[in-house]
Amino acid sequence: MKIVVIGGTGLIGSKLVAGLGEQGHEAVAASPNTGVNTLTGEGLADALAGADVVVDVSNSPSFEAAAVMEFFETSTRNLLAAEAAAGVGHHVALSVVGTDRLQQSGYFRAKSAQEKLIESSTVPYSIVHATQFFEFVRSMADAATDGGTVRFAPVLFQPIAGDDVARAVGRVAVGSPLNAMVEVAGPEQVRMDEFFRDALAERDDPREVVADADADYFGAELGERTLVAGPDAVVGEIRYRDWPGRTAPAK
Repeated sequence: MKIVVIGGTGLIGSKLVAGLGEQGHEAVAASPNTGVNTLTGEGLADALAGADVVVDVSNSPSFEAAAVMEFFETSTRNLLAAEAAAGVGHHVALSVVGTDRLQQSGYFRAKSAQEKLIESSTVPYSIVHATQFFEFVRSMADAATDGGTVRFAPVLFQPIAGDDVARAVGRVAVGSPLNAMVEVAGPEQVRMDEFFRDALAERDDPREVVADADADYFGAELGERTLVAGPDAVVGEIRYRDWPGRTAPAK
């Protein structure tokens, strides 16, 4: 199949393109770097010509509420319109576990808007909700840092390796449209503050991790199970303790 990956040069997209190519599919990486811009529509028609599937793993360059809403609404409308014109038979989008429970956050309101556009489109679709990636451990800690202290809520956390996300999205992409959502999550549920305490220690990061029930998550309050997947989730294979990137030094 010809599978166009929007955001195909990024973290998940590059892994997805490589994996699909190894399976014998024609996987095309589409991003502003390759001349395809979903915000302006530039290059979309040419990239989607003859495509069987489009996978959108792109992300907004800004997390500011108005900017992120503009990104996901505009890019998704442009992409779905181009897919309909090109006769694409399956739209796959990567989203986030807990999106519907995180609506205090402008970012997650924008992801919900994206999903609603996909669900109301004429293009058959599948939406993959993933938990947070191992690869974002350091940036999440940085965002939660106040001085030398890192504050995380003592709630359940179920992070996943990017390789496992890419494999799960790839399996969905080569299958029939679900016209529904499926979840994918890491193999372990741990308390968020404890996870980051251990993760930073392993990186020789001197910051102190403190459990703070009032600590938010990109502007949203967290409940005990806000960030974990349901019982029917696809579970990844890679545990954090076995992930090669876990010992990357603090910068």
